[in-house]
Amino acid sequence: MSRIIKTIKDRIYTIIHRSQFRSFGSGSHIAWSATRLQGLNRITIGSRTYIASGVQLTAWSRHNGNTYQPEIKIGNHCTIRENAHITAINSITIGDNLLTGTNVYISDNSHGQTSLEHMMQPPSDRPLYSKGPVVIGNNVWLGNNVCILPGVTIGDGAIIAANSVVTKDVPAYSLAAGAPAVVKKTYSSQPIQ
Repeated sequence: MSRIIKTIKDRIYTIIHRSQFRSFGSGSHIAWSATRLQGLNRITIGSRTYIASGVQLTAWSRHNGNTYQPEIKIGNHCTIRENAHITAINSITIGDNLLTGTNVYISDNSHGQTSLEHMMQPPSDRPLYSKGPVVIGNNVWLGNNVCILPGVTIGDGAIIAANSVVTKDVPAYSLAAGAPAVVKKTYSSQPIQ
């Protein structure tokens, strides 16, 4: 019975929010209830994508008097698990078939830069700053508690181990782990004969 109630709540929650997104693909769902939804008119969700409860999806057009042009694109057939936090002032592009563990963090920005001027301000008062967009390819798997930081590209088929902090690009068909994440192995993308 509780599963039926959850399904009904998720469907109602999706119906309430889907029109607020720039685009929200057919068969996609966002579970009851998100922690924070901000700037949905700058977020695109592909088809048959599932976003679990507790998510924070934030595209910041304005913050502390500064303006930004954020864009978040999430592909088709993605599963973004509980308590994910995806935040942009620049651009985050996620390909098809992403699978995440819980508590994943994907950000193209930070509160200020590492300058004395910014460090003397409370973090919440600092201007948001982006080192560059985040791009995540197709068929990527992000383990529990993975952090993807600004300016990173993760290639198709990559696996990022649980608790990793990705500060540099990860090539396609690679396994990366650690804090900071290091590429442990890269597999050939050539088909097996």
